[in-house]
Amino acid sequence: MERKIQVLVVDDEVDFKQLLTFWLESKGYSAITASNGQDALKLMEKTTPDIVLLDIRMPVMDGIETLKRIRKTNKDLPVILISAYINDPKAKDVLSYGISGIFYKGKNFEEVLPLLESALRTHKRLK
Repeated sequence: MERKIQVLVVDDEVDFKQLLTFWLESKGYSAITASNGQDALKLMEKTTPDIVLLDIRMPVMDGIETLKRIRKTNKDLPVILISAYINDPKAKDVLSYGISGIFYKGKNFEEVLPLLESALRTHKRLK
């Protein structure tokens, strides 16, 4: 049996996180979740996902700080940022940390699929 690609979804909005997780699993991915950057980093001490979908704005530890910390230990892990704001000024702060794209919450989930597949092909040579 082929191993499913594991996606870590990090977002503080419970409904959005549940919908995205359900959608990812319907597309054949395995999804694990965290509600903030601190929880995501703890989770990543136990398992390394194939790709991370990371909300920029969260309590406790935001996506910018989380991405910086991920990059200290893993420079190659593909990360796609999630933002509710098309022109989020915080998104500009992370371009130097090597992201694979930005997905906007108002968009259809189908639009995240090409980002996922492209990032996985480029970074992980998967799929």
